[in-house]
Amino acid sequence: MFAMSEAWGGLDAFLPLWDRLQDKLPEILAATWETTHMVLLSTLFSLLIGFFLAILMIVTNPIGLRPWRTVYQIVDFVVNLGRSFPFIILLIAIIPFTRFVVGTSIGSAAAIVPLTVAAAPFVARLIETCFLEVDRGVVEAARSFGASNVQIIFRVLIPEALPSIILNVAVIAITLLGYSAMAGTVGGGGLGDLAVKYGYNRFQVDIMIYSVIILCAMVLLIQGICNFLYKILR
Repeated sequence: MFAMSEAWGGLDAFLPLWDRLQDKLPEILAATWETTHMVLLSTLFSLLIGFFLAILMIVTNPIGLRPWRTVYQIVDFVVNLGRSFPFIILLIAIIPFTRFVVGTSIGSAAAIVPLTVAAAPFVARLIETCFLEVDRGVVEAARSFGASNVQIIFRVLIPEALPSIILNVAVIAITLLGYSAMAGTVGGGGLGDLAVKYGYNRFQVDIMIYSVIILCAMVLLIQGICNFLYKILR
């Protein structure tokens, strides 16, 4: 009897945590959606910008489709410079630009701007590397059949590099997921903001643990989807 009452007493200790989870569930779900929203849009925008920069570099590269050293060196410098900024410094440094683009520097919508700016140079370099890994013999074969540079890019380079690009999309999205949590610490919203607001400032460690569990689940989901797509495309 004593053992049973002791067990029930142990369960009673978890009741406040369960009550708090039920109470905070709407906020947890809203923060999860904000994080998902930030990561999806910033991944999309950074892919668009990075893809353009990667194609520009692969075309103007000294061994590229249409070598143009000056353009390549300028784009290469910009990409390297963009990759050199720690995210938290970049986040603060471009606040005026963020306000100009979205009208505010607080919230999940505002966080998308620095997330995109931070990720685009990494995307450009990763996709350029994927293009460089394509067998040059395939490119030369397409050229010998009279394919134009545009045809080589869209019918040879992109299809051949696509499986590797998909795997790198997972790297980019997961990195942005971490960045989004960092942005939350300075008012960016999402799970990072939730973890700091309750887990750190109010010492509600269980809320921080829930946030970490959700972030881990999102990482596994992103990687799983990209691995599945890679197996289909390779």
